[in-house]
Amino acid sequence: MQEFLSGISLCILLIQVPAVFVLLSRLLKGPFRQPPIQPQSPTPELLGNVSVVVPTLNEVERISPLLNGLSKQSYEVREIIVVDSNSQDGTRDLVKAAIAKDPRFSLITDDPLPEDWVGRPWALHNGFLNIDSKSEWFLGMDADTQPVPGLVAGLIKTASALEYDLVSLSPRFILKYPGESLLQPALLMTLLYRFDPAGVNTQASERVMANGQCFLCRRSVLEKVNGYTSAKRSFCDDVTLARQIAATGFKVGFLDGAKVLKVRMYEGAAETWKEWGRSLDLKDASSKAQTWGDLWLLASVQGLPLIIVISLLLLSPHVLFPSVLLSLNLFLLLIRFLMLLAIAPSYDFTQTKGGLLFWLSPIADPLAVCRIFLSAFRTPRQWRGREYG
Repeated sequence: MQEFLSGISLCILLIQVPAVFVLLSRLLKGPFRQPPIQPQSPTPELLGNVSVVVPTLNEVERISPLLNGLSKQSYEVREIIVVDSNSQDGTRDLVKAAIAKDPRFSLITDDPLPEDWVGRPWALHNGFLNIDSKSEWFLGMDADTQPVPGLVAGLIKTASALEYDLVSLSPRFILKYPGESLLQPALLMTLLYRFDPAGVNTQASERVMANGQCFLCRRSVLEKVNGYTSAKRSFCDDVTLARQIAATGFKVGFLDGAKVLKVRMYEGAAETWKEWGRSLDLKDASSKAQTWGDLWLLASVQGLPLIIVISLLLLSPHVLFPSVLLSLNLFLLLIRFLMLLAIAPSYDFTQTKGGLLFWLSPIADPLAVCRIFLSAFRTPRQWRGREYG
């Protein structure tokens, strides 16, 4: 029995040690990343530079903060096109009310969804086809986002200064309920462990990260790649399109937007698990080898450490390598708690009940990694009220 347990411990070490080096190679880039984007005031050369496109489908419960936030953006925004997919819940009425107050708003209905398209990229593609040719930039924004005044000006100035052709932002997450305070940070950590920190210029196109909640791209670049066509079948169209654009030779950035953009993504842990969890694997934007490599990494450095530490505390008298294996996994748990400190500014706890559970989110890490595994081997059949064959 002792030899068997010792053999298992050695095998786990051989699996985990390379993954730890991969993780550290990414996390150590953090101190050298670009600082968070700040809200800025526009300057005359930005006049009418941006067309904003918002895809909607039954968003009446959460679109008002976005409409209000966009109305407070200045003259750099030429137009705000809401592309609605025949909402039945009053979304269109809210948009029409915004149109009455701000002539930059307009409402269009996208064409019937083709069989080989997913709804979100189809709506964004329709919006792109309808933007004014005088706009230099296309800005896609989701209905659940809450931009602060000066977001668009700050985003454009940063993109221009850093010579980005495409740039998207990581937001500040609004948490409300105890369950999501435990689960959501664990799911977010699956992204932070797999990719470079926001603000790091990733060179390899297949490792580029993006967030479609706030997705700024030069109109000329989108024209060259035929809009969202390359991401038409993707349930993570933002990452798929960003990697396609990076592979074409354009400069793509992913920056910290916690000071200019908030988001209330899902209501509670169950919806977070179902809706966000099934796209976080990013398999639609990745090769099979990359997907398997990411699963190995997550299992090694996020899913296993807590389980191993608890097991070794019970079995260590019978295991030959307890000190090495225990030390390694305690080190990984330390990294995890330090990462909590690092991402805390990316959360808004002002409306949170049970916010202390955020600090216990490492308990949910094995569950979060299991969610990524489940999603990686399943193709969604239902998404945002639409059924897919």
